[in-house]
Amino acid sequence: MITIMSKNFAAHLIKRAEKRRVMEKGAFLFHEGDEVQSIFIVETGLVELTRPQLDGTVVTVQRATGRTILAEASVYSRLYHCDAVVVRPATLLQLSKTAFLAHLQEDWAFCELWSAHLAKEVQSARYRSEILTMKTVRERLDAWIAFVEHDMPKKGRWKGIAEQIGVSPEALYREMARRKSP
Repeated sequence: MITIMSKNFAAHLIKRAEKRRVMEKGAFLFHEGDEVQSIFIVETGLVELTRPQLDGTVVTVQRATGRTILAEASVYSRLYHCDAVVVRPATLLQLSKTAFLAHLQEDWAFCELWSAHLAKEVQSARYRSEILTMKTVRERLDAWIAFVEHDMPKKGRWKGIAEQIGVSPEALYREMARRKSP
């Protein structure tokens, strides 16, 4: 039910979009420290939220694809706490933060859908954290497949899964080869 409500929320938000933006690979939608002025939905493509660490590494905190709300927690912040970079050419829908907050105050059904969406995102973050505590690539991959409730995507998308489960692409490829062996 939460998944259905979350999809309904994206549909409600899409109806309220004020602007459409088309962005090329490598473009930044916003940077850490920029003022939060809008809510974005990734209509097509891929946008990642990234956060640099003190040691110079970069952590991907969200991978937003079709009909995904980007950086939803930023609604309650003055400034962004990460960068949003376009990984695959993307089309985004935009709604001003002010209009979004007004909709929450005026429309109880919209508010309930928003709450359900946030609950789903918390569940998803907790599950991803659990996956990252698992010791083997096999365990992580099995848990990921169970969580997303489907089989592995086509080979060209495996690198993204490796990033999500915290293993190297090579380790994932070895596990996939083991699964194909008799």
